[in-house]
Amino acid sequence: MAEKEGGIVKKGHDEGIKMATALLEEFGLPAGLLPIADVIEVGFVRNTGYMWISQKKKVEHNFKMISKLVSYDTQITGYVSNKRIKKLKGVKAKELMLWPPVNEIIVDDPPTGKIHFKSLAGVTKTFPVEAFAAGQ
Repeated sequence: MAEKEGGIVKKGHDEGIKMATALLEEFGLPAGLLPIADVIEVGFVRNTGYMWISQKKKVEHNFKMISKLVSYDTQITGYVSNKRIKKLKGVKAKELMLWPPVNEIIVDDPPTGKIHFKSLAGVTKTFPVEAFAAGQ
């Protein structure tokens, strides 16, 4: 795929998790934002910000602090830049009985302690950043 051209790729769970966490930290995003498991590969193209994650199976994670269940598909892609992930695919947050896809994630800059999740339908949910710290 053309968007993966020139990308750095890490294969396997340990290397993939290390790279994904390092990218989140580098771009000022909470380290626990992507609680992925059984990672096949993680890739990143620095020129464009395109990032992809492949994992063996779908993961559902409950962020306890905000009582929010989030589903992470086997393929997660998006464009990472400072305090933001755009054109995100493969992540859904449960709202009542629906699972609207999360399209964009933005951390306030300058920091306010808030992180915003936007869906394609234009719905934005705001939560405390610390709810997505590693290990939550």
